[in-house]
Amino acid sequence: MSQKMPKDLPSQAKAGQTLDRSDERVKHNDSIGGVVSAFADRVRAGDLGMLPVAVGLVVISTVFSVLNPIFLAPNNLVNLLFDCATVGIISLGIVCVLLLGEIDLSVGSMSGLASAMVGVLWVNSGLPIAVAIVAALATGAVVGALYAALYNRLGMPSFVATLAGLLALLGLQLYILGPTGSINLPYASPLVRFGQIMVMPDWLSYVFALLPGLLMITVGAVVARRRKAVNLSSQPLGLLTAKAAVLTLALEFAAYYLNLGRGVPWMFGLFVALAVVLNYALTRTKWGRSMFAVGGNREAARRSGINVRRIYMSAFVLCSTLATLGGILSASRLASSSQQAGTGDVNLNAIAAAVIGGTSLFGGRGSAYSALLGIIVIQAISNGLTLLNLSSSLRYMITGAVLAIAVIVDSLARRSRVSHGRA
Repeated sequence: MSQKMPKDLPSQAKAGQTLDRSDERVKHNDSIGGVVSAFADRVRAGDLGMLPVAVGLVVISTVFSVLNPIFLAPNNLVNLLFDCATVGIISLGIVCVLLLGEIDLSVGSMSGLASAMVGVLWVNSGLPIAVAIVAALATGAVVGALYAALYNRLGMPSFVATLAGLLALLGLQLYILGPTGSINLPYASPLVRFGQIMVMPDWLSYVFALLPGLLMITVGAVVARRRKAVNLSSQPLGLLTAKAAVLTLALEFAAYYLNLGRGVPWMFGLFVALAVVLNYALTRTKWGRSMFAVGGNREAARRSGINVRRIYMSAFVLCSTLATLGGILSASRLASSSQQAGTGDVNLNAIAAAVIGGTSLFGGRGSAYSALLGIIVIQAISNGLTLLNLSSSLRYMITGAVLAIAVIVDSLARRSRVSHGRA
């Protein structure tokens, strides 16, 4: 007596074939070739990440080292890192507001006011340095909250609000400094020593250089295990280990090379630590995901339950506070508070560093590490031209050209993402 086959057998067979093909795709994506192919696809689709700035940094370093070998001398690189920290910390705040598609044009004046407040409260008034620093940071937070209130309550564009703030803060800086216009900070003070001469012990710099690779392997292994548990593609462990090894060797060599000179500056270490903390907050917390959501589509974020006003408030407060911290460190670097603090190209460099590093002017895309890479590019240009005894006019023109190229690349990448459905 014959048995009838189930009528749904063909559909079951097709489902089984689909699952088999899905498993094959997962295995392919787990291979090194699959990862390379996926990376190439992302680049073609406009998801460039930090690739352009990394290539640009290599080109700039090569050109300046050929024109003047002193550029890559250990002590020159140490001085470059000291200079990166002050404006770089300001640029971290710019990343926050750019992620929302906004801007803060007053960060330079805010840093100058913070520098003036430290000098007046600490040197002239005799208050403890800790009190002066806290007062300056609190002022920065209040200014940021004011910008956010003007935007949230009155709908004033951030461009206009912060432009008005630039003028008001600059006037306040000139007022509190008085007719002298400059206050010298004690050279023997811990603040000035931190900004000018304090470097890490050699052994500690090697330990810090080891941590990113270990963290990459640890986090990557956990993520890969979780993705495999739900049958998703993951990065091959061999490739992950190779990437961590390359990163560790590069950082260890950098630490070794800098230790041939004065060593790794503590102030640059503070800058890197702030970038790591901000990157973690942006990528691993609800607040960070909300930042990207609001920057990508404010109305969609609001309808999904995100408190948009609170996100704007946090971004502007964080931006002004980091600008204040950058101004304090600038005063420690120069050992003075003056009317020139925060003026000149501070605004330009802080905004340009974030954009050159890969943060989009259109909002919704960026990274804390973009400020780190971007400011290194800008300071490398400035340092290289100074070594060549070229005028500051060329520095402005070259920095402007690099900024224009970065914006063009961002615009083209955004157009490519839209065409590939990745926007």
